[in-house]
This record gives sequence, C-alpha cells and structure tokens, in this order.
Amino acid sequence: MKNKIYKIAMVVVLGTVMQSCFVAKKYDRPELKTENLYRTEVVSADTTSMANVSWDKVFTDPTLQGYIKTGLQNNLDIRIAMQNIAAAEATMKQGKAGYLPTFSAGADWTHQELSKNSQLGALFSSGGGRTNVDQYQLTGTLGWEADIWGKIRSNKRATNAAYLQTIAANQAVKTQLISSIASTYYQLLAVDAQIKLAEETLINRNESIEVILALKDAGNVNEVGVKQTEAQKYATEIIIADLKQSVITLENTLSVLLGQVPGKIERSTLDAQVMQPEITLGVPATLLRNRPDVIAAEYNLISLFEQTNVAKSNFYPTLRLTATGGLQTVDIKEWFSANSLFANIVTGLTQPILNGRQIRSRYEIAKAQQQQAYLEFEKSLLTAGNEVSNALAQYNNETAKLEIRGKQVDALKKAAAYSDELLTYGLVNYLEVLTAKDNALNTELNLIDNKYRQYSAIIELYRALGGGWQ
Repeated sequence: MKNKIYKIAMVVVLGTVMQSCFVAKKYDRPELKTENLYRTEVVSADTTSMANVSWDKVFTDPTLQGYIKTGLQNNLDIRIAMQNIAAAEATMKQGKAGYLPTFSAGADWTHQELSKNSQLGALFSSGGGRTNVDQYQLTGTLGWEADIWGKIRSNKRATNAAYLQTIAANQAVKTQLISSIASTYYQLLAVDAQIKLAEETLINRNESIEVILALKDAGNVNEVGVKQTEAQKYATEIIIADLKQSVITLENTLSVLLGQVPGKIERSTLDAQVMQPEITLGVPATLLRNRPDVIAAEYNLISLFEQTNVAKSNFYPTLRLTATGGLQTVDIKEWFSANSLFANIVTGLTQPILNGRQIRSRYEIAKAQQQQAYLEFEKSLLTAGNEVSNALAQYNNETAKLEIRGKQVDALKKAAAYSDELLTYGLVNYLEVLTAKDNALNTELNLIDNKYRQYSAIIELYRALGGGWQ
C-alpha cells in the first residue's frame, strides 16, 4: 500500500513539475498606429477627453435625464446584453474550474443470462447451478489532468477574456442607447420648434390673403395673385401636417428605446436647452480604454489568442490520472461487506499520433481566427477615429453655419417685411412677395434644424470618444 501511495505521489509531483514546461505564449497588445487618428491639424498631447465626463453632466435637461435612466433600466437591447453577460460568466466559471479534479459516482445493476455451452456458463451450471448472474455495483471515479503545457491556464484566460468582452459589448450598447435617446429627444424638440414657427407663419399667410384680396378690389393685383397667395398658405399647412407626422414617428422611436409601448412623450423646449460641454478629444490612444467596442474587439483578440494556445497544446502529450473505487458484489446482501471493496488507479501519458489531421486543422483554424480578430481590432480603432473625425467636423461646420444662418434669417425676414410694404404701394409684384416669404420660412426652419444638428454632432462626438458608460 505504501508503495502504491508513493507511486501516486510521484505522478502528482511529476505533473506539477512539468507545468513549469509551459509552452503557451503570453499575450502582448499589438502595435497600432494612433497618430493623427482624429485628422486634426494640431496633434493633442492632452489625455483628458470629454468621454470621461458623466452623461448626466453632458445632458442637463431633467426630463431627458429621466428618460435615459428609464432606458438604461428597461431597454430590451440592454436586457439582452445582460443575459449574454450571465452566459459568459457561467462559461468563465467553468474555465476557472479546469484545474480541479473531476469526480463522478454511479450505481448500477447488471443481469446476465449465460449460455451453458460457454466457458462461464459451464462453470456456473456445473453441479446444477444457475446460468443467470446478477452483479450490483457502487462506484466513484476521480480524474485529474496535469496542466503541463498550459492548456487549462490558456482556456481559463480565454473564457475570462470572453466574459470581459461581453461586459464591454454591454457598455457599447449602453453608450449607443444614451446617444440614441438624447438625439431623438433633441430632434423632437427641434420638430416642436418648427411646428410652432410654421403655425405662426400660417397665421401670417391668412392675413396675407386678406391683404391680397383688398389689393385685388383696389385693382392693384389680379386673381392670379390671390390664388398664388392661397397656394402658399396651403403649402404651409402641408409642412405642418408633415411635421406633426414626424412627431408621432419620433415619439414611437423614443418609446421603443425606453422599452415602452408607443405613446406620448413629455418634453421641454429647444429654447430651454443648454448643451455646450467643453470639447476635449484627448490623445487618440485613449480610445483603447474609452471606446467599449474597441475594448470588446481587443478582448475578442485575447480570447482567440489563448484559444490558439489551447489548440497548440493538443500536439503535446496529456498526463492524466484516473482512480476508480467502490463496492461490487453478485449478492446484494453482501453489498456493504468489506469483501466487496475494489479499486484501480490508471495514470499515464497520451501522445496523439494519427487522428485524421484533426489537431493540426484545429490549430490552423485557431490561428486564422486569431488573425481575423486582430484585423477586427485594428478596424474598430480606425472606425472609432473616423467617427470622432466626422463628428468633430460636423460640430465645427454646424457651429459656423449657425452664425451665418442667423444673419441670413434676419435679412430674409426684413426682405419679406419690406416686400409687403412695397406691394401695398405697387412697387413690387406679388411673385416677389411670395418668394421672399417662402425664403424666410425655409431659412428659419433650416436654422432650427441647424441647431439640432449641432446638438446631434455633440452627442455623436461624445459617443464616438467612448462616453456614456462610465
């Protein structure tokens, strides 16, 4: 017995020592070019990014803040992502348990009908014995595999990286959700402002019809002028109808984002909004820690890198120890007798030699998938830089246009007012008046849209930099 225990101990020690022969490679982040990723003329050395600002400091409207909180709690995409995390966590726990031995227990009954002409049948039937045999068995089997080549360790790291990837993916969903809720909310406010402007314009259009009818009676204009003015009024009514339909669509969109059935959305006004956060980009390398999708892409690379290690370790021998013991008897009354005890221990190395190229194919597939993950990681970083660059360009453009558009609105409103006065004195024709008023209305509507697009650019820039999930 002492000799057997000594042999088992030697196998265990041997397995532990051989773990020092770890052949799996250690992951190192690949070199990625991040210089001038934002396409700015001046390369920033400041690591501070607006992505580090909490979303409630960027979006200060209390109503909007309430909607974002509701969305983060109820949105279906968020809830789906949480279930993905739960599944990945279960896999990660399994990976951590790879070092532990396995143990299984079983109880079985075996009944055999032996041929009298067989060797065992002749033995049992001699002397008039029976030819049927019952055997009862209680067994426990213990198995343990030594992590010689780092296979179990790599698998543990792979499952852990996959778990962290799902967390980062959840953060990406959260960031996208916050930006979508904010963008839809501000678009609703912009459409409300456009409806208010169009309805005020409609009142002026009705007054213009009264004026044009009076001028017709005075002989200053003809019936064509009256009909053109009426047509301008109808065009304004169509604009209002389309804008109100847009409100319903946007309310439905926001309701779905909030995880609610479509319905009325309470909201503030566009004039009451103040959203001018400090635009700080930070160095492009901060995307590696701020952008959830970039983070998720790297964890995917780490997971597949470790799976390649696992695939490579399959080329090497496996050291496994298996011990089985229990109770075994042909007489159930003697099941728990000391004479029913049995045990066996099997240990040894298994080296794959010919297996239909399965191991090599798995390794080559793992390497290809690892390279694919690296390219996706690189692509995610380039995509992030592109989105930051586009959002920054849009913000600068919309901000510059706001000042110009304001001057344009002021000029066209004065032109429309002057044309009304000149029409009264017959110094301009009605077509010039209609054109001036149409230009003024369209430009004011564009000014409101311009303001929304500036807000939208800020929201997109905040998301592109990786803000919202912290």
